[in-house]
Amino acid sequence: MRHRTTSVSVSLLSSLTVLLVFGGAAAHATTASAANRTPKLTHTGNAYPDHTINTSASSATVATGRTGLKFVATFGSSITTDPNAAAIKKGITDDLTTLGSLIATPVTVTIAFESVSTGLGGAATYYNDEPYTTYRADLKHQAAASDYDNRALKSLPPTTANPVNGGPTVHMTLPLLRATGETAAGNVGAPVDSTIFLNTSIMNLSRSRHPDPTKYDLRQVAMHEIVEVLGAGGAGDSLLSSQVGPTDLFRYSADGVRSYTTDPTATAYFSINGGANNRGYFNQDSRGDYGDWSSDLNGRPQVQDAFSTPGVQLDLDNNEMIALDVVGYHLR
Repeated sequence: MRHRTTSVSVSLLSSLTVLLVFGGAAAHATTASAANRTPKLTHTGNAYPDHTINTSASSATVATGRTGLKFVATFGSSITTDPNAAAIKKGITDDLTTLGSLIATPVTVTIAFESVSTGLGGAATYYNDEPYTTYRADLKHQAAASDYDNRALKSLPPTTANPVNGGPTVHMTLPLLRATGETAAGNVGAPVDSTIFLNTSIMNLSRSRHPDPTKYDLRQVAMHEIVEVLGAGGAGDSLLSSQVGPTDLFRYSADGVRSYTTDPTATAYFSINGGANNRGYFNQDSRGDYGDWSSDLNGRPQVQDAFSTPGVQLDLDNNEMIALDVVGYHLR
């Protein structure tokens, strides 16, 4: 995630950075090829990725009820030794609790959090490639499909290749793979599902009636990154290296016309019914993630905007919840 201010450097972290890490697991019968692949660690946002989790990090499981989404959050020493550690941890934990109360899918997500001094927010998240046919089948057979799910599925053709760029796979985060039933492909030995980096020095750490208009909302920035870890937006939808992410499957430029271009003059929007209805524009600015929302065309700031707006306090809105729903999570 970037600052909305154009005077700040926005190219501190390339979304093309890919590191190979260890993996390996017994393959699920329907996903052997995907499960045996080494997961990729992809960096997004503009916080520096070269911060490892300190051995003095503390962890906590965020309980969100008897069933549903749960998080194991690890806080590095860059947070635990901060004089404002309690406020930082509370803001992050509040976001995790919100998502846990929203999503009923019984998946545990592991995220490490670090504070950095550059950029605004970013993440290093593990991904794996899933055959499009398997992903579509998982969406088709998910229990308690919503009306949004049913409409979205109708827009996904039952073909071998994905309908976006004709490739055979979809680039998915490990939590989303597990959420859609692909346990083998989602449990591949990664130390955590993602490490999220937050420049807390330029954030309002708690919410008040009169936030500092020059600072950014911690909860909005953290939520933005967490949603991307879950698989809705972010690097998986980068339009780079021929990768097609889950929300790219719902990216259109007109009714019936899919969009898969980095052209900054193009417009692309989120639609779950084949492009007939525009639910909001995607970002086309190469300085931000293409899986984020446009910060200029939608008429209002949102959590998943590519460029964050200072002085505002934002929570998930309907678009973001629909995106989580149609990519494979079951909302309560």
